[in-house]
Amino acid sequence: AELRKASKRLSCHKRYKIQKKIREHHRKVRKEAKKRGHKKPKKDPGIPSAAPFKEELLREAEQRKQRLEELKQKQKLNRQKEHEKKRKLEAKKNAATVKEKAEGKESSSKSKGKTKKPLNKNSKKSFCRELMKVLEASDVVLEVLDARDPMGCRCPQLEQAVTSSGGSKKLLLVLNKIDLVPKDNIEKWLNYLKKEFPTVAFKSATMMKDKTMEQVTKRHARVDFSETSQYFGSKCLLKLLQGYGKTQDRAIQVGVVGFPNVGKSSIINSLKGKRACNVGLTRGVTKSMQTVHLDKQTKMLDSPSIIADPSNSPLALALRSIIDPEGSDSADVLEGVNAIINHCSKQQVMMHYNIPDFRDPEEFLSLLAQKRGMLKKGGVPDIENMAKLVLCDWTGARIKYYSQPPGFQKPPPYLTEQKIAEMQEGFNLNNLEQENSNTVQALKHPSPASSIAFQSAGMTNGTIEENKVIEEGSERGNMETSKEEEEEEEEEEEFTESDNDEDDVEEEDDDDIREVTRKAKPGKRQTNPANSKEQRAGNERSRSLSFSLDKPADEDDAYDFNTDYV
Repeated sequence: AELRKASKRLSCHKRYKIQKKIREHHRKVRKEAKKRGHKKPKKDPGIPSAAPFKEELLREAEQRKQRLEELKQKQKLNRQKEHEKKRKLEAKKNAATVKEKAEGKESSSKSKGKTKKPLNKNSKKSFCRELMKVLEASDVVLEVLDARDPMGCRCPQLEQAVTSSGGSKKLLLVLNKIDLVPKDNIEKWLNYLKKEFPTVAFKSATMMKDKTMEQVTKRHARVDFSETSQYFGSKCLLKLLQGYGKTQDRAIQVGVVGFPNVGKSSIINSLKGKRACNVGLTRGVTKSMQTVHLDKQTKMLDSPSIIADPSNSPLALALRSIIDPEGSDSADVLEGVNAIINHCSKQQVMMHYNIPDFRDPEEFLSLLAQKRGMLKKGGVPDIENMAKLVLCDWTGARIKYYSQPPGFQKPPPYLTEQKIAEMQEGFNLNNLEQENSNTVQALKHPSPASSIAFQSAGMTNGTIEENKVIEEGSERGNMETSKEEEEEEEEEEEFTESDNDEDDVEEEDDDDIREVTRKAKPGKRQTNPANSKEQRAGNERSRSLSFSLDKPADEDDAYDFNTDYV
């Protein structure tokens, strides 16, 4: 058992006794002080009122005192600035020495034979390497497209790499999230895409039941997986893959590729019937190749997302980039939201968000922030956080929007008629078309009035080869190092100049202090009435001149009595 703390309460008898002892002690101390003759220091009587020129003398004394204080303040500020600059230079020198040591260690380790470094799993190079592994290992490649913007989800570099691989590699298009698009629009896109590659209509399950989900449902009875765990088109896709496997007379590997947030891992989970891959609303959840066995004949390969090339339009970068809006720069997020709003029907956006008319995307964000109560101090709308929320809604599966297919069919240059025939060979296309129509009929689709019309920016260029990513990184690194060197040289020059200036200022300040201290104390003066007025005028002129000459140019900035510390 823990010991209880002793109580600080006292009895009244004891408390009064202590107070009495204290009073006696204070009385004793006062008596001894009286015997020693200890007296309080006398106050300075100052200048007597009968003394001539009393006001001028007082003014002089005040000015002298103020000037000394100002000089002290200025010297203090100069000293602090000097110390700060010295600290910065020392820190930069230390950082440079540490960098040199690290470079020396790297060169020594490379010479010993440690040529390859393990890549960071979150780096773009690692994503490209894992994607190339999937493309090389797979016999059939599934390019997953978001049904809301299928053309924007297509990557010409990926399609060209698969079609020009030379082997018997096949490319299938999977049109995912068909439940977010009107029925007529889905049928148009299926008719457009099937002329280039075999296309499968699909609605993946966003949340699959597993052991962890069962525990959640036991604790919270309200959790309902009826809508999120439904999937359509899985039977059609499995039949297509199994039929192709039979024609090849061997087990096949199927790679699933695509841009972020198109539902690659969700498709694998839907085909498996349970949660086999990690799924999340954030971009870039899958960071390496994952294998999932559907049956003895088919093996699924999950891959990281394709990296969007920086040369794409702001709209494509906003919707297809792997960077998470929470961690990215607010300027990039605002630019992305501006591009999205400019490519949409204004009236439908107003109806969807239930806001009044707006002139530009910035006003749209401020109105939406006011409506949702996202305000900063003073009631200012929080536009930056609102932009991040809007971008998350558009990249996720919350907003229902659709884009129209191009008016005329113009296949890309790498897709000749011979290549199209090769890609369609080995698949039962008649059965595929019938199954697609069944899946489209089985689903509930939103009406065109309740969804937003969206203007697509066309195909999105992607970076697949690792070498290209390395070149970009090295160029940025060289630019950064050159900038740092220039900044260091500029700061060193500033430091040397400021040292010279400060030495001159200190010399001037010392001369001023000597001049002030040299002035004698006010003593006897002549009281000739004729010369008194002339003397006063001359003294005032000399004082004003000396005071104005002694003041340096930067006195207003340095003489701030409210700031003791910089």
